[in-house]
Amino acid sequence: MLKKSDSKPACVIIGAGDDTGAAIARAFAREGMTVCLVRRPRHADALQALADSIIQDGGSAVAMPADARDEDAMSALFNKVEADIGPIEVAVFNIGANVRFSIMETTARVYRKVWEMACFAGFLMGREAAKHMLKRERGTIIFTGASASVRGSSGFSAFAGAKAALRALAQSMARELGPKNIHVAHTVIDGAIDSNFIREIIPQVDDMREQNAILNPDHIAENYVMLHNQPRTAWTHELDLRPWKENW
Repeated sequence: MLKKSDSKPACVIIGAGDDTGAAIARAFAREGMTVCLVRRPRHADALQALADSIIQDGGSAVAMPADARDEDAMSALFNKVEADIGPIEVAVFNIGANVRFSIMETTARVYRKVWEMACFAGFLMGREAAKHMLKRERGTIIFTGASASVRGSSGFSAFAGAKAALRALAQSMARELGPKNIHVAHTVIDGAIDSNFIREIIPQVDDMREQNAILNPDHIAENYVMLHNQPRTAWTHELDLRPWKENW
């Protein structure tokens, strides 16, 4: 754990996974921030490995395993970052929860769990980040959305319901917090991301990468840094990202 006396501005990433989350973490570390990496405790080893790799590259990172659906855990995590690591300048919500079931096969448990992961956890992160940012009247909160944020496709009732709700949450927060100098943004990641998940289900990923027809996590991360660095005279609230070959 870093000493507060050595503190830099902090960036909390909820959902610091192996691909997009890791790219976002590295990008904000290059901006001179201490990235606080959050993922469920069962991924603690992978989280620490990511923190170690960022540190080896000259950045500052702390692995902070926690369940983002747990209100007490989220409150404690944000308080700990502020007390022990540094002032929270950026908070990124990057939990996916992409599952596909027909409506007849979607159980109440599945629907509730997806909502908890992709929406409720976002509410907890947004609220806890805002509590600390409001004290300083500055900060950036970014929510990662998906195609399902704006349209529900067949078989994605749970995912679309959760992501659409997350989008509405981001809109509400932006209207409330924007006038207080807190930039709230929502990204619509409208296409396949070059990730472990996609590589398992789409066999032609190598060809798509060769044609620049799949979203690159590093390029997504560059856009997140851009959102944070925008002048407040021209803030973007919603940013659509898709490869050039993606259908609109």
